[in-house]
Amino acid sequence: MPGVSILELRKVWGNRPLVAAAIGVLLQDETGRVLLQRRGDDGLWGEPGGALEPGEDFLTGARRELLEETGLVCPDLALLPLPDGLQSGPELFHLYPNGHEIYIVGMRASGTLPASALEHAQPDDSGETLELRWFALDELPPLSNNANRQSLNVLRSRAGLPPLPLEPVPPAPPVGNYLMDLRKLVGPRPLFAPGANVLVTDEQNRLLLLRHGGTGKWTVPGGSLEPGESFEDCARRELFEETGLRAETLEPLQMFAGPRYRFTYPHGDVVDNVSVLYRAQGISGELTPQDGEVLEVGWFGADELPDDEELSGRLIQDNLRVWKGGQSP
Repeated sequence: MPGVSILELRKVWGNRPLVAAAIGVLLQDETGRVLLQRRGDDGLWGEPGGALEPGEDFLTGARRELLEETGLVCPDLALLPLPDGLQSGPELFHLYPNGHEIYIVGMRASGTLPASALEHAQPDDSGETLELRWFALDELPPLSNNANRQSLNVLRSRAGLPPLPLEPVPPAPPVGNYLMDLRKLVGPRPLFAPGANVLVTDEQNRLLLLRHGGTGKWTVPGGSLEPGESFEDCARRELFEETGLRAETLEPLQMFAGPRYRFTYPHGDVVDNVSVLYRAQGISGELTPQDGEVLEVGWFGADELPDDEELSGRLIQDNLRVWKGGQSP
């Protein structure tokens, strides 16, 4: 079943804000200059990158976008480690010249190329790239949006430079049922479901699992983010909604995305998970399972976890493997 691209969603969703799973590519030359493209839509500058194709993982998307927008291949291209690699939140709202509104969520990749590589650049004929140029981090041109400013601030911080100020954005819409609203328009076809999951342990170092009402299988607290939420905001909200618990701090451990994490619900809806796993610390509150959503809760030691077939898909299986891998022998 083919996934739904962001262009297809626009046809049924109109200009209203969409959540776009996207990748930004930060390339630097031997002197530390960064490669920027002048965009065809607004004439301003930004890092190469764009929205993922349905089912695509972030590194594959980064290589594809770089090739399309510059004609270049970067052998050492890699995803930035968390938290620098993450991009999400209300400040990443963008209004395109054509009226489309978007919230960018996803990852950043980085790599290096010699300055001379630009001599061989051949952007495709889509018109997305008007010009390519290397820029010193302290001599940047007018930038297209806050996603680019935040990405370049990662590099500026490493170079000891102050952050670029972000442009003001409208307030994020109230939390609703974004994914459910999209479902009414596109049916069961695969949709990107950016979100977050949370590892919660008790004083005996047992992991909290929930038996989910929609699947009947065990999972960890978590879910999909709403437009304007950050991954961490989503993790905090879902943790409280599903369990009544709050976390003092949430440590991002790993991003899970790509074809391995496509999941089909019992009723037939398909999602491509784009999920950040967090470790919760400083837990407070009384464990109160969400009525209807959570059928049962349990605390499990590393040797007591349910079998894989009792877990809610590969995402949760791999979440638990990350937790088990971090346990002391």
